[in-house]
Amino acid sequence: MTDDSLRLLEERIGYRFTDRYLLECALTHTSFANEQKIQTYKDYERIEFLGDAVLEMISSEFLFRTYPEKKEGELTKLRASLVCEPALAYCARDLSLGAFIRLGRGEEASGGREKDSIISDVMEALIGAMYLDSKDIEVPRKFILNFILSDLEDKQLFYDAKSILQERAQREGYEVRYELLDESGPGHCKTFRVAALVNGENCGIGEGRSKKAAEQQAAYAALGGSRMPHLG
Repeated sequence: MTDDSLRLLEERIGYRFTDRYLLECALTHTSFANEQKIQTYKDYERIEFLGDAVLEMISSEFLFRTYPEKKEGELTKLRASLVCEPALAYCARDLSLGAFIRLGRGEEASGGREKDSIISDVMEALIGAMYLDSKDIEVPRKFILNFILSDLEDKQLFYDAKSILQERAQREGYEVRYELLDESGPGHCKTFRVAALVNGENCGIGEGRSKKAAEQQAAYAALGGSRMPHLG
């Protein structure tokens, strides 16, 4: 990875690392580290462990202060939806984070840059690396508020689209199901195209690297679409 690409990522996240090694480790998948016989770089797993804790603390405090009327169970559910794997992957794609990850040849060939499990882990590792480098909780706090906890209502609608659509449809006695319209690409890197059907009517179409991701996109499209039956 070149200095120019690392500098580009630093510009996107709004933070310049003092110790670039921490940033490079945060971007290094186990498959890449295992291929480097001299083990120049450690993988991101330990830093991800720290980043996960930092993210949970900051998001918990943010939700506690933002929603003083919500009870503990509601806050827990909201936090879980905002920092779950698909949610973090969604935010990581806004930064094109996948383009900066160091992957081994096998993981690269299997479409690793688009896997929610990998790019969400790297997102947490990046948070951990910023905390270690800055020695200041305010640095990852700023990043989390800007890139994960911003536009909260719209993001929560996306994260919870399938469950929200299901709940609204059930209130009206409607049935929701998802229909696979198409799948394309090689076996290790397929793209799925799915329709969300409400009472048999196509109300939204989504695409994703997995059927689950495509269904989430389709549900989100249905909730914002003009073809929806009235859902109170």
